[in-house]
Amino acid sequence: MAADNLPVLIVGDVHGDLERLFEALKPYPPDQWHTVFVGDLVDYGMFGVGALRYARDRPNTNIVLGNHEVAMLWTLTEPERLGWYLSIGGQAHDRDEIKRDAELTVWLLEQPALLRLDDGTLVQHCGHDLYARWLDPDDPIESVNQKMSDLLMTGGEAEAWEVLSAKNVFAQQPHRLHEWLQATRCRRVVFGHTPHRNSKPEVYHDGLAINFDGGLSASHRKFARKSPITASVAPLDVLS
Repeated sequence: MAADNLPVLIVGDVHGDLERLFEALKPYPPDQWHTVFVGDLVDYGMFGVGALRYARDRPNTNIVLGNHEVAMLWTLTEPERLGWYLSIGGQAHDRDEIKRDAELTVWLLEQPALLRLDDGTLVQHCGHDLYARWLDPDDPIESVNQKMSDLLMTGGEAEAWEVLSAKNVFAQQPHRLHEWLQATRCRRVVFGHTPHRNSKPEVYHDGLAINFDGGLSASHRKFARKSPITASVAPLDVLS
């Protein structure tokens, strides 16, 4: 849990690139920032499990689950999916490493799908509203997180993967964005998942939705030399 009253730093999809992650975080000491990862710390790059361990051990830090974390966990319960996992950017050594690290696996299984910040900002992996299939209006955030936990503990990885890997829609469909914010009782949403090409996080609909996946990882197939760190890692303005 983060200490109270710290400014929030959002970190987009790391995809195993510890070198660029460390470079990105140099200006942001962990004791002075509440760091929030939007998921997909693993795959493509060589150090996905290292990125998970770093996020787990960094003070004042939260993560939400991404589809690539779900994919890696899926290979633990269904080893025959390893070939598919490698085809989507998975790294065999990362899968073997987490298989040997029960403590890290348990920690990862405990991470949420949604996180609501103190100012009403919603953090999730994908910029879409398919999470709504799990939502109870009486407790929207916790109900989604509980369903995600239940799926990962009971062989429901296929449904978890379906929801967390769907394409972002909020940029093109503002009505779905507004309905999702209303349903979750949040004021804006930040996410990653689909790389953009801006030099800063991509902002939609007067700041109601912000995409922090700027192609951080040099190992990602959509990485380009014009993918600056500032497109994926940036402070989040507080909503008054």
